Amino acid sequence: MNNDLLMPPTLTAAPEKNTALAGPQLFARYAFMPNRLTYCGGDDNAALFQYCIEGVTDPGLLQLLAQFSGAMPYLKLIARSNLLADPFDARVVEAYWLGNGLLQGVQARSLYDSMRERFGKQIDPKNLELILGKAPAGAHPHHSFHVLEVCPRNGWPQAVTWMDNCRISWGQVVAVNGATLAAQVRALQVLGNQLVLGDAKIRQVNRQIDGRGMVDQVKTGDWISIHWNWACQILSPRQVANLERWTDYHLTIANQTL
Repeated sequence: MNNDLLMPPTLTAAPEKNTALAGPQLFARYAFMPNRLTYCGGDDNAALFQYCIEGVTDPGLLQLLAQFSGAMPYLKLIARSNLLADPFDARVVEAYWLGNGLLQGVQARSLYDSMRERFGKQIDPKNLELILGKAPAGAHPHHSFHVLEVCPRNGWPQAVTWMDNCRISWGQVVAVNGATLAAQVRALQVLGNQLVLGDAKIRQVNRQIDGRGMVDQVKTGDWISIHWNWACQILSPRQVANLERWTDYHLTIANQTL
């Protein structure tokens, strides 16, 4: 095995102590659309959307977010591994959805033990061993790891289009058209027997519901994050670089066992 694959990506900078969005608000932005599509979380996506639009964080929002049983164990693992008390710390939330230096604070053994505890009784032994083997291969608790490695082996579709929608993608805005925007986005595709990101192509992305959204101030040239074809956040150059590098990194690890 090429030892270079075991090295985590070089980051542009350490995660800032303070980010523009509070952790629960950041989490809610990425959780909203899969919740609306009934893939994860509770059954009150209207309330989740309202919290995002109003920017309010209270015990009601935390209760809604705690129902995301797929993501919460990763946040707790990242926080615990970096000696942070709050799994909703903005740096922790950013690490999971986009990627930052906190991911490097999670040891392979900790990820391995967490995966075994969570999935030991619900995933068949063969697939479980494949997932667990990704920890010593260099995987980290980033959303791309969950989408590429865990979901396809835990009863979710293995279709490339499904994984492409579920991962957090990024794109540069070329036009804003009311409730949608057009952005240059690299789609996930199969090339030979490998998963790769293709060339950037224009994609229409949803950004508003009833005239309200999470990137209402977006303009041409901005970079945005996308989850299930929903514009979640305007990204800084650092966030774009980290998201791209952690995605490429986990694609490399995923391709080892395709």
